[in-house]
Amino acid sequence: MTLSKTRTSFYRRLYVAHLIDAGLAASVPAIVEVSGMPRRTAQDTLAALGELDIRCEFEQSAGERHQIGRYVIRDWGPISSTWVEHHADEIAGALGYPLPAP
Repeated sequence: MTLSKTRTSFYRRLYVAHLIDAGLAASVPAIVEVSGMPRRTAQDTLAALGELDIRCEFEQSAGERHQIGRYVIRDWGPISSTWVEHHADEIAGALGYPLPAP
């Protein structure tokens, strides 16, 4: 099955939010490592989460400088995080991403 650009973009956003919320990847380098997506794609996807009303914020680590910290999902908005969690492997497969290590 070939996915449209719209569906691919939507799935990618859901998957990145899931990786962050599940604690599997909380930084751009970690998202790149887990998913295999290019760095720029990961950055653009993070920036676009707000378009789905998913509130993702960067938390600076205490005492650190130079953007050392992690991303956290504060609110999933109208999206069911439970649905995304249950379908994460399917979403990763549709996008051609490897499944994260348990």
